[in-house]
Amino acid sequence: MARRHDLVGLTVLAMLTVRAAHPYELHRFIIDTHKDFITGLPRSLYHAVERLAKDELIVPAGTGREGRRPERTVYEITDEGREELATRLRRLLETPDPNRLTFVAAVSLMGCLPLADAQRALRTRGAAIEGVLAGLDAHMRALDAGGLPRVLMLEIEYEQALYTAELGWITGLLDRLDKGELDWAPTIEM
Repeated sequence: MARRHDLVGLTVLAMLTVRAAHPYELHRFIIDTHKDFITGLPRSLYHAVERLAKDELIVPAGTGREGRRPERTVYEITDEGREELATRLRRLLETPDPNRLTFVAAVSLMGCLPLADAQRALRTRGAAIEGVLAGLDAHMRALDAGGLPRVLMLEIEYEQALYTAELGWITGLLDRLDKGELDWAPTIEM
């Protein structure tokens, strides 16, 4: 149904869990909240709205006109849209991806999930990263044992550093969530 990492569509779904809106309002909100993982605005946003409506993940809730402005269609998210949003968010949170921008987007929107779902997804990601780090460590040892100079393994060290930092951040976030240090008011009711 949805594209693998349609971050614009994902963001539209998340924003519509808060309230119904027309595309221009969505565009302004993206700009105002610095959702910098969204590119190609406003064109990409209008295309995403069209795709989501075609897939019946959002539906028109009405049209209106303010003053001399053009008529605008206001959209709201459907139950299927809420399910799709939750599924996609969980997947993006759980699965490490070389394109770290997808995780930035998922973190930006994860407040749409119930706290327990977000925690479970982050723990799954943490375990996956531990596996990736173990694999990178074994790979480094094998290359080292084969006599490869360290200067030719710097990209692996860099990947290890990135994953180690991400794992530390996830662990810290989970600790804050477990202690109730962050307000959590999900907009998706599953």
